[in-house]
Amino acid sequence: MRIRLTFSKIDALRYTGHLDLFRSWERTFRRSGLPLAYSQGFHPQPRLNLACALPLGFTSECEMLDAWLECNLPLQLVYQTIAGVLPPGLEIHGMDIIDDQAPALQTQVASAVYVITFLDDISDLDERVQRITSSEHLPRLRRNKSYDLRPLIEQISLIPLSIDGNRKLRIHLSARESATGRPEELLDEMGIKFETTRIHRVKIIFRS
Repeated sequence: MRIRLTFSKIDALRYTGHLDLFRSWERTFRRSGLPLAYSQGFHPQPRLNLACALPLGFTSECEMLDAWLECNLPLQLVYQTIAGVLPPGLEIHGMDIIDDQAPALQTQVASAVYVITFLDDISDLDERVQRITSSEHLPRLRRNKSYDLRPLIEQISLIPLSIDGNRKLRIHLSARESATGRPEELLDEMGIKFETTRIHRVKIIFRS
């Protein structure tokens, strides 16, 4: 039985890395008592598959996890059992049964949408955004490899001032085999420190 969970990663888990998040889900299934399936071989691994890594310090409301169980169970029972043992910072929004032959989640991610909240007042934020949108190329270097950030930015727009008084930026970044748009790279290009922001993933878009 292959199930797909949509979940939030917030609050206490904001500084939990990708590998630790994977382990949190493994512990959650173990505490639930559900028959989680494992791979074959000398070092069996839990059959859990996260859609895409969420960088350290980010929060999200749209993460996805595929999990395989050793037998078929009522979906509502699986949901209630897992929800009852979730650690603080994880919240399930939905659960579906997926065809076991469906492609792996990671191979289907096309892009993602983020909302960046600026904790400090940036008087020329509009001009910085305009510079990004008007640029034909934004050459960057990551892990000693050069790439162009500009074509990875599918959409960028300022959100009207929120109730909390903080300005926000909505960005839609592409995920390609050769390169993936990263919000922290965009912030660096804009001359804004990552530590002065909060980044929240609001949507993962899959290839049709």
